[in-house]
Amino acid sequence: MTLIIVRIFFVLISGVVGRQIGAMFEGASIYAPLIGMFVGVLGAGSILLLEILMKKISLRGLSAAVFGLILGILISRLIINAFIMPSLSEPFSIIFQTVVTLVFTYLGMVLALRGKDEFNLIIPYVKFTRQDISEDIILLDTSVIIDGRIADLCSTRFISGRFIIPRFVLKELQQIADSQDSLKRARGRRGLDILNKIQKNTGVDVKISEEDFPDVTDVDGKLVRLAKLLNAKIFTNDFNLNKVAEFESIPVLNINDLASALRVVVLPGEMLEVRVIKEGKEFNQGVAYLEDGTMVVIEGGKNLIGHNLKVVITSVLQTSAGRMIFAKVENNHQR
Repeated sequence: MTLIIVRIFFVLISGVVGRQIGAMFEGASIYAPLIGMFVGVLGAGSILLLEILMKKISLRGLSAAVFGLILGILISRLIINAFIMPSLSEPFSIIFQTVVTLVFTYLGMVLALRGKDEFNLIIPYVKFTRQDISEDIILLDTSVIIDGRIADLCSTRFISGRFIIPRFVLKELQQIADSQDSLKRARGRRGLDILNKIQKNTGVDVKISEEDFPDVTDVDGKLVRLAKLLNAKIFTNDFNLNKVAEFESIPVLNINDLASALRVVVLPGEMLEVRVIKEGKEFNQGVAYLEDGTMVVIEGGKNLIGHNLKVVITSVLQTSAGRMIFAKVENNHQR
């Protein structure tokens, strides 16, 4: 609403200024003030249209273009001062200066826009602080938000830094929450609830990034570009994004790797107390699970389903699907 008021005020002021300028030529025509007011309003409308069209231009891209423009002007002035000949007549001198200025300002703007990611002229999320203190910037992926464990991890204060949630990730999360599929809709809404929970955590600094990359279609690609731009880490549990980020030499925080690292270490010969849940695939086997989800295959446990019993670990097998523990009942003891 404020922006609309500012626009209306700008048009009115432009009309008044145009009328005043037109009044200066009232001797030539009695309609000069009206013509001046019309030209002022028309000019203001053209500027408003240009401003609306510039919505899609990012601030970082605009700053790069301005940098290229200034650089092009400086180079053109150097060339003009170095190569212009005093004997050159005035018309040819003006043409030479105009052409050189146009060419180098254009080349400067184009080169700056093509390399805008490397210029990094607008540096968000950076404060004037001591140089010996660094703050990690962590980008949150859609998958890790929906996963939900990040909220509990933030509550433990084991992870520090500034969490950045890109606008395109929020948009993807909202699309999932509005999906016709009930399962996807539930996952999306869970992700939004997790974000609200993280924002309410006073020990976590959360910001939303408006930066976007229109030339990149997929969200993973945009995350990688933004991480390279901000020199940030990516927090995810998406396998493909993990591999792409590693290939691009971007630090990745994978919550699944963290969960695997925190699993209880067990060795053959140790004793565990478990509850047999179901029958195993092989003959006379029972299956139990540890609190972290690790499967325990119990030899001779088929007939002990629903019982708590002590087992002795015989071997530990690490597979691509996770870790499996093989055990046997301790002297057929059960309780």
